[in-house]
Amino acid sequence: MLANFEFYVAKRYLLARRKQAFISLISLISTIGVALGVMALVVAVALMTGLQRELTDRITGSEAHVYVWNVEEGGFADYEEAARRLSGFPRVLAAAPSILGKALATTRNGEAFITIKGIDPSLEQHVTEVANAVSEGSLFDLDSVGGEGSVLGGLVIGKGVAEQLGAFVGDEVTLITQHGTLSPLGMIPRPRRLRVVGTFSLGLYTYDNEYGFVVLDVAKRILQKDRVELMELKIDDMYKSRGVAEMVSDELGAGYITEDWSQLNQSLFSALWLEKMAMAITIGLIVMVAALNIVASLILLVMEKSRDIAILKTMGAGTRSITKIFFLQGAIIGFVGTGIGAIGGYILATIFDRYRLIRLNAEVYDLSYVPFTIEMFDFWLIIVAALSVCFVATIYPARQASRVDPAEALR
Repeated sequence: MLANFEFYVAKRYLLARRKQAFISLISLISTIGVALGVMALVVAVALMTGLQRELTDRITGSEAHVYVWNVEEGGFADYEEAARRLSGFPRVLAAAPSILGKALATTRNGEAFITIKGIDPSLEQHVTEVANAVSEGSLFDLDSVGGEGSVLGGLVIGKGVAEQLGAFVGDEVTLITQHGTLSPLGMIPRPRRLRVVGTFSLGLYTYDNEYGFVVLDVAKRILQKDRVELMELKIDDMYKSRGVAEMVSDELGAGYITEDWSQLNQSLFSALWLEKMAMAITIGLIVMVAALNIVASLILLVMEKSRDIAILKTMGAGTRSITKIFFLQGAIIGFVGTGIGAIGGYILATIFDRYRLIRLNAEVYDLSYVPFTIEMFDFWLIIVAALSVCFVATIYPARQASRVDPAEALR
């Protein structure tokens, strides 16, 4: 009964229409401020979370989770045995060999500097998503080309590389590397001709515009290497990659070096996390401003209602009841504003993500649009934080109201 009385009085004070209309306007502005702050915060955090998650998915789809180098022997002489051994480690799902090098690719229509990656297609498909990303041709056609006249082997290139070269499936591409033939005049580059057997699109600008895949034997001949440089591992939980990398390094000994995908991309994700925190703090100030409006409106209301407070006290209302009345006013503003802002932010982020309304420069962000992802933990954390700020803002005005002297106010 008493709680209903306190809520009734608080609601009447907030919805005053005559003398206290100005105070009601300030309360409305406070509610709108809280709603806008919460909405902006939900959208901003969803933006940064979506961007980070999308980049993570694309990076871990195009790259391995863990990399292993045999520095003691200068590589892996028997990569099949190494793949079987590494696949036996806990949490490791698959292992694949790799050889990396740089080359200048040329055709009649253009040229481009690319990264040559030698792979075993049958093993690579279990470690990365390259095989599924091939849109024209097939990654497994790399083995079908070789020994045909002057053509050394097959080549699968990114869509961006194909556009730079003006090359399509079936066209020939000439590769020139720093490794060539030694002559009295010095090192003479030796051109190698390959046939394009496929194009891929991983959704990452770096890969789509810089990478070309060949089989291991072709990579060894082009780059003049006699063994596999590194082994790539895929694990069951990519967020456990650092622990797996340390375990593999400890088990294999000091002659092996390991790195995981998070270490290789640490600067990128550190920048994204810092930007997420900075954006959350900056936009969170909007909620703080709205909380100050709550303080101002309640203080004005206490000054205006001092005689009413005195009358309520003389009629039997205790100090705690007066405190609850004004606390409930701030709580109503906080609940309504936070609720509207949270729902509005969720709907807005969902629309932005579904219809991809915000476009990006793929050369800068590796993404063509801004993804929005709302994690329930972040969503409820924003709601709890906003409500906490609003509740704290009501403490001082509520206490001031409870300290009004009835005799002084009535006199």
